Amino acid sequence: MQILKIDNLSKGFFSKKALSNVSIDLSQGKIYGLLGPNGSGKTTLMRIVTGLLKATSGSVLVNGCELGVETKKIISFMPTENYLYPMMKIKNVRQYFRDMYNDFDTNKFDSLIKFMGLSDDLKVSSLSTGMSGRLKLALCLSRDAKLYLFDEPLSGIDFISREKIIETIISEMTPEKTMVISSHLVDEMEKLLDTAILLKEGHIAGTHNLEELRIKYNKSIQDLYKEVFS
Repeated sequence: MQILKIDNLSKGFFSKKALSNVSIDLSQGKIYGLLGPNGSGKTTLMRIVTGLLKATSGSVLVNGCELGVETKKIISFMPTENYLYPMMKIKNVRQYFRDMYNDFDTNKFDSLIKFMGLSDDLKVSSLSTGMSGRLKLALCLSRDAKLYLFDEPLSGIDFISREKIIETIISEMTPEKTMVISSHLVDEMEKLLDTAILLKEGHIAGTHNLEELRIKYNKSIQDLYKEVFS
């Protein structure tokens, strides 16, 4: 089943074009990587799909619906920014999300933060970059969504936290969910992704099934990335 259809999407900021005629079709039950260097348009694309930015032209359908209130209900987004209030404790963050989202599962959240090595009384301001990333991931995954978007979840994160994040994403994947992970850290994506979408200077530079890439062409995702972006 198709969960996301993007046709000829473009986005300009004054004289700069962040995205140009981008078309993507995503199926349910897969993990996709949106890969490219910083400034290639990954964050802009995710923000348009979530409704935080408006496209200049083109169309976006989520689960067959145009962007709006209904699509926001089935999208869970993890941004790069640390958007939580510094003085909140994790137990306050839990309550905040429970009040904001009807589909927020507090039991799942409790299980995830325990696995992540976090505790209720920790303040947001006291969290390291890695711990903050783990908390944001737990919040994102604790919603019962159809489409999960993770914007650079591994950027600036220590090795241990990266392993925790990757392990958690894999463990939470089900046939009913679709996950999209943007990243420029491609070596970490090999064991995680079904399909890689390469974004270069706002254009789609290729879409590749990783199993086929390995078996048919004997290439890793890192080999492909170097070919396209070197």
